[in-house]
Amino acid sequence: MSARPFRFGVQSYSASSGADWREQARMAESLGYAALHLADHIIGPGPALAATNHPVQNLSPVPAMAVAAEVTTTLKIGCRVFCTDYRNPVMLAKDLATLDLFSDGRLEVGLGAGWLQGEYEAIGIVFDPPGVRIDRFEETLAVIRACFGNGEVDVQGRHVHAVGFEGVPKPTVRAGGVLPPLMIGGGSKRMLGIAGREADIVSLNFDNSSGKIGPSGVGSSTAALTRNKIDWIRAGAGDRFESLELEIGAYFTIVTDHRDATLQKMGPMLGLTPEQFGEHPHGLVGSVDAVCEQIIERRDIYGISYVTVGRSAMEAFAPVVERLAGS
Repeated sequence: MSARPFRFGVQSYSASSGADWREQARMAESLGYAALHLADHIIGPGPALAATNHPVQNLSPVPAMAVAAEVTTTLKIGCRVFCTDYRNPVMLAKDLATLDLFSDGRLEVGLGAGWLQGEYEAIGIVFDPPGVRIDRFEETLAVIRACFGNGEVDVQGRHVHAVGFEGVPKPTVRAGGVLPPLMIGGGSKRMLGIAGREADIVSLNFDNSSGKIGPSGVGSSTAALTRNKIDWIRAGAGDRFESLELEIGAYFTIVTDHRDATLQKMGPMLGLTPEQFGEHPHGLVGSVDAVCEQIIERRDIYGISYVTVGRSAMEAFAPVVERLAGS
């Protein structure tokens, strides 16, 4: 894969107020980030969420994305990623097209098959086996594409039914007739194969088949296993692999002059040796110079050119963005 220019995003789960969220969006744009993403999680504090080890997300992504778009001018808005089981697919398509319309074409459509078992159970959605959820994901993707396109929608699948109407509004059409870029996120062989076949942006994630956050997920994305994931994407993509943009969440981003001490502390906490943590594709640890070197090296190894960091790292990571964005 030829080297794509670097892009950087921020993912935020929460805001203390409307003013705080608007400030997060403005700051991300002013610091040179290409995109501001949310995730798609619903439940608040309590035993159901505690059992999943997942942090609280206090914002609903659709209205938060709309507000972020309203107070910025160039920032892409997105969700890493919408759980397609949480919404009727036609309603999801309509929400996405409306966001793209209102943002003047700044939407990145992020989709995934869902994975947080405790959240499903807490809100009364059946947590089907992975194969069933992925089958339903593919049918939902067909509905969204049909709603974005011209003519009547006609998708009659095993899990999804949408027929006899045209999707409105239509999203903004980019130069060359291109629709909003589609990001598909996942960590399993099947999902990454689908992403290779269907997506514009492939978001590399843990294999979250355990249904919660834990060492097994982190351990599924070591350097060696990430090479396997690239192979799965390549197999799904075929001849279109060179056109894909590969994105990753750098969940463990720590800009520090004390890299070795940080690796010694953090590695065992994640079930990894310090050496494994130091090369983990979802981690970036070290000085600005060291982090830049890691990002460049991983583009050379894996083809990853789009890196997303958490809100807590946004300001410390900004010098990396300033140095590498677009290069």
